[in-house]
Amino acid sequence: MTRFLVMRLVTLALTLLVVSFIVFWTMNALPGDPALVILGMDSTEDARAALSRELGLEAPFFERYFGWLVGVLQGDFGTSFSFGVPVADLIVERLPVTVPLALLATTFTVAFALMLGVYAASRHGHAGDVGVMTLSQLGIAIPAFWLAILLVILFSVYLRWLPSGGFPGWSNPATAFAALVLPTVALALVQSAVLARVTRSSVLEVMRLDYATTARAKGLSRGAMLRRHVLPNALIPIITVIGMQFAGVVTGTIVIENVFYLPGLGRLIFQSITNRDLFVVQSLVLFFAATVVIVNFIVDVLYAVIDPRLRDRVRREGP
Repeated sequence: MTRFLVMRLVTLALTLLVVSFIVFWTMNALPGDPALVILGMDSTEDARAALSRELGLEAPFFERYFGWLVGVLQGDFGTSFSFGVPVADLIVERLPVTVPLALLATTFTVAFALMLGVYAASRHGHAGDVGVMTLSQLGIAIPAFWLAILLVILFSVYLRWLPSGGFPGWSNPATAFAALVLPTVALALVQSAVLARVTRSSVLEVMRLDYATTARAKGLSRGAMLRRHVLPNALIPIITVIGMQFAGVVTGTIVIENVFYLPGLGRLIFQSITNRDLFVVQSLVLFFAATVVIVNFIVDVLYAVIDPRLRDRVRREGP
């Protein structure tokens, strides 16, 4: 198991290195002069030349890449041109909005989808199963931003139960959580629709296996059989989708935070694109990409923790 973890960590590090190179190369391969993009068409040639020297844009590509990479490893992402502060400070300042939103949305997604998926599988072919599948198909078809607008109209405009946007900060946790309720639901309902269908399919597949049928024949109740035998063995594909969906939730905050005017990383990257702040955009793209890679690494490790067959194979054959 130790060798398995070491090899996965090495793979993680190499993947992050490749991702950093792709992100840096892509941002630097954009057509045009970065200084012109930052300063705009009305800037003078002298101003663009001075900015290029200040940002080190005249240095060779690999020299700039390795300099940026060393800075990233030290927590230095450079300085934002439009905000005039270190990019790392901007990211740290916005994390208390994006991270709780992503965690709340993922928690709600997992709890709601597992409940619906197991319920549908336990009533396969009946009205409950058909109802869940119909609702999940509808949820898949609805864009998250459109659902967010509907939620605002219903709960903020008509019912006036929840705020329509903005974030008051964590000085008052009650109002902070209230501001995140609608964005959480908007992110989670669409993701729940996908996960509920995966859960249903996985649970149904395990329920047809011999040991599940035998447990039921011995008099074990349907609920106990699902909890003890079916759901633990159906978790592998479910965890895979959860890992992918967490990455999708994090990147989905770009749209949702702009709909609800939340001062998180999603709104920051939108503002940075509008302000032509390429260094902030570059750092945030790397952050979101690294989040996807790290979550996939965690899912990979969870496989070995949950599935004893994989643990045995790792011990016998190595990773």
